[in-house]
Amino acid sequence: MQATSFAPVPNCCYRIIPNQYLHFQPLHLKRPKPTPYLSLSNNQDITALTLIPTTTATKPLQNTNNNPDPDLNSSLFPQFYPCVATDKGNNQDPDTQNQRKEENYRDKETKKDWGIFTNMWWAELKAAMGQRINFEGIASSTMVVVKDHHLALPHVAVPDIRYIDWAELHRKGFRGVVFDKDNTITVPYSLTLWGPLGSSLERCKSVFGPDIAVFSNSAGLCEYDLDGSKARALEGAIGIKVIRHRVKKPAGTAEEIEKHFGCKSSQLIMVGDRPLTDIVYGNRNGFLTILTGPLSLAEEPFIVRQVRKFETSLVNRWVRRGLKPISHSLLSDPMLCMKDLPPL
Repeated sequence: MQATSFAPVPNCCYRIIPNQYLHFQPLHLKRPKPTPYLSLSNNQDITALTLIPTTTATKPLQNTNNNPDPDLNSSLFPQFYPCVATDKGNNQDPDTQNQRKEENYRDKETKKDWGIFTNMWWAELKAAMGQRINFEGIASSTMVVVKDHHLALPHVAVPDIRYIDWAELHRKGFRGVVFDKDNTITVPYSLTLWGPLGSSLERCKSVFGPDIAVFSNSAGLCEYDLDGSKARALEGAIGIKVIRHRVKKPAGTAEEIEKHFGCKSSQLIMVGDRPLTDIVYGNRNGFLTILTGPLSLAEEPFIVRQVRKFETSLVNRWVRRGLKPISHSLLSDPMLCMKDLPPL
């Protein structure tokens, strides 16, 4: 799935004083003459920036009356003159000291909660951006575009998973299936299965049993699905395990997938809709790769649609030039695992 932090505001700093408060002055207090830091025009709301250093703050004059002035407790007083309202330390009564300790504790807890909130906010922002622009994918796919063209070519290409013969793949020796999520089994950003694929997915479950999983750059990716909530929601909706992982496709190894299935990646099938992410990742790590068409282009962001067009044009060009996908030891003829849809 980088945290944003905010520098704490110092106790004594440059203060901005609105016009309506400039004439505030307790009667018994002689306010020090401020040294202008920056003067603005009189018709603006902010007229001066005043530096009030801690060591040179003027102390309040002694009140000739024995009754304390209630204005000393005014919230405006410490707001505009924070350095004058200093801590009396041991001169305060125990109740006042306890109250100050409680306030400090609440401030620390507030900062802690704010830190957690900003971490979650940043993760959500990265998730939204990351699903639109796969920076890792761009870097990892550069060599594919420049040199390793064959890594982007799937072993099998079908309109969607309904055209896959799961039973034949199982007879060929494959032990499990790994699905991408967005536009492969769900529409983009959805956490529910695309309805027409229900019967095919149930057929896949009946053939491979529990050896089916989702490996997605959205749900289950630790950087973006920070608390695993998307992965849990998808698991509950489709009844398939979502593998948690740390590196976005096409970068990374198959270690987490092999650990989940308990077998080598060469005995697994990778099904996805993106040549430069799902297919490149699968071919690099020895999977049988199956490319599906996207389920819904209308739900995709503009930039993703443009990248998809670029990927498709590259793959079509390389195929027209006679480039072949990497051979796979368990499947010599890809046509054997494809089937036609039954008539409606």
